[in-house]
Amino acid sequence: MSISKFVLNTIPRPILIKASYLVRPIIAWYLKGNNFTDPIDGRSFKKFLPYGYGKQRENALSPSTLSLERHRLMWLFLKDETHFFTSTKELKVLHIAPEQCFLDIFRKQKNLKYITSDLESPIADVKADICDLPFKDNEFDIVFCNHVLEHIPNDTKAMQELYRVLKPGGFGIFQIPQDLSKEKTFEDDSITNPKERAKIFGQYDHVRIYGRDYFNKLRSIGFTVNEVDYTKKIAPEEMERFCLMKNEILPVCYK
Repeated sequence: MSISKFVLNTIPRPILIKASYLVRPIIAWYLKGNNFTDPIDGRSFKKFLPYGYGKQRENALSPSTLSLERHRLMWLFLKDETHFFTSTKELKVLHIAPEQCFLDIFRKQKNLKYITSDLESPIADVKADICDLPFKDNEFDIVFCNHVLEHIPNDTKAMQELYRVLKPGGFGIFQIPQDLSKEKTFEDDSITNPKERAKIFGQYDHVRIYGRDYFNKLRSIGFTVNEVDYTKKIAPEEMERFCLMKNEILPVCYK
């Protein structure tokens, strides 16, 4: 088993988050080079780090921001296709389970009122259950909730809460690990053993594997959903340089 795989599967996520702040600068210095670039901070490296709880993906984790393929794709979409970075009007943003690669940058943006929330993360502002958010109806212009719903037993309630706090006319991005070869989402509440969950759902703390019906489930809550394959707009050489995953879908949801 590789070191990164061992670390991911044995050390609790809150501890990993804290430790990463100490280790990250050392790894980024050691791997500096010119082969691959993280578009979030513009830094280049001879290689990215492998990542994965089961089968590891090579060149997945940026040494500087700790972004994965999905984070870099979302960053490029926000930069090129939305007013997230350029709006002259203040945008109120809710970020559920905030990713480190975005946290400091979004907090410093003068056009954002940026609030983070999570039940366990040590870097979130508001400790809260996604199924019972302590925010008003129609409060946020933008909501991010990425790779969270697959952990939540009652994902319907969580989706309803995301819809409730989003303003009419606002948008959210709700990425999930998804098997597009499956028509229907698979879940089984009787599977509680971490090793069995990892084998069946892809990770020890996942409770389902989403299929193509994920988008229609969001629509049933009330969202208008655009299934955006933004990789089709990115040149092949940039796909390789930014270490992106071909055909990854961004679920961009509007109210």
